[in-house]
Amino acid sequence: MERRQLFATMQQIARERGLSMEDLKGELERALAAAYKRHVGASGDVTVKIDLETGDLQAVCEKEVVGHVTNNFFQIGIDEAKKRNPDAEIGDFIPVAIAPETFGRIAASTFKQVLRQLLRDAERRRTFEEFKDRVGDVVTAEVSHRLKNGDVVLKVGHGECILPRREQVPTEPYRPGQRLKVYVLEIQEDERRGPRVLVSRTHPNLVRRLFEVEVPEIERGVVEIMGIAREPGHRTKIAVRSHDERVDPVGAFVGQRGARVQSIVNELYDEKIDIVPYSENPSEYIANALSPAKVLKITVGEVKDSEGNVRNVARVVVPDSQSSLAIGKGGQNVRLAGFLTRHDITVTPESKAHEEDEPAQKA
Repeated sequence: MERRQLFATMQQIARERGLSMEDLKGELERALAAAYKRHVGASGDVTVKIDLETGDLQAVCEKEVVGHVTNNFFQIGIDEAKKRNPDAEIGDFIPVAIAPETFGRIAASTFKQVLRQLLRDAERRRTFEEFKDRVGDVVTAEVSHRLKNGDVVLKVGHGECILPRREQVPTEPYRPGQRLKVYVLEIQEDERRGPRVLVSRTHPNLVRRLFEVEVPEIERGVVEIMGIAREPGHRTKIAVRSHDERVDPVGAFVGQRGARVQSIVNELYDEKIDIVPYSENPSEYIANALSPAKVLKITVGEVKDSEGNVRNVARVVVPDSQSSLAIGKGGQNVRLAGFLTRHDITVTPESKAHEEDEPAQKA
C-alpha cells in the first residue's frame, strides 16, 4: 500500500538524519487532523493516530449532535447519537470514528506534502539546536549547492547553513562536495523559512579560531593574538605577543618548518599571512606591522577631523628602495598595517623626506 511505503520512507529518513520519529509522528498526526478539518469544514476537534508499524491511520471527529443532518462529515443525528451516548442532546459533540476510505482519500492528497514540510521543519529545528551554542565557533562544512541569489548552501552534520554571497571569498570556488571550515556568524529567525544559520569565510575571527586550533600555547595562555587585519583571499596580518619570555610568539604561530601557519594558509586557499610581534610602543608596533619592509623613522601623533574626531596618525620614512614594499600592491601592506595598529599611516621615501624637511630646517 502506498501509504505504508510512505511511512517506511519516513522511518528511513528519520534514521538517516537523526530525527525523532515520535516528534515527526506527533507533528504529522496534528497536520493530517488539521487538513481533514479544513477539507470538511468541521467545527469539532479531529484527532489522528498513526501506527508506525503497520502504517494504519485511525481518525476521530467530534461530530455535532443535530436534529436534522445536513453534512455527514461533521454532524450526527440525535437518534444515532443516543445509541452511542444515551445522555446526548442536540448541540453536544460526540466522538465518531472516520471511515478509513473517507479519511484515506483526504490523507493521500496531503500526506506527501505534509511529510516533506514536517521534515524540513524538523531539520531546521535540529539545525537551530545544533548551532545555537556555536555562534562564534568554526565548523567544518560541505558545499551542497548554490542558490540563485549567489548564496551557498552548506551541509553540517544533519543540518544546513548558509554562506551569504557577501561572506564569500571571491577567489574561492565553492564546488559541490568541497569541504571547508567556516565561522558561525549568527542565527537569523525567519517566520516563513524558520531559523537560518549564517556563516562566513571572510570574517577575521575565522583566522583567529584556526590559529587557536593549531597553536595549543594560546589555550594555555602562553601566547596571545592581539589583533587581526584581513583582506580575504589576499593577505592577513596578525599581531601576537608572548607572556613567557622564553617563548618566541612569532615562532609559536609559525611552527616547526612553518607547519602551523602553512596549515592555515592551505585552508584559506593560499591567502598570505604575516605574523608580526605586538608592541605597546606605537612606533615599534607600526614598524613591525609594515614588515617585510624596513623602516628608518616613525613619527606618531593625533589630528582632529572637521567633526572634532581624533585620529591616530603616523609618518613613516623608509629607504627609497623599500617604498613600494612598504606600501604594497594597491596599497595593501600599508592599509593592513594601519588597520592593525589603528593608525592612519603615510609612507614617505627617504629622499622625499629630506626634501620636505629641508625647508622646515631653514625656516
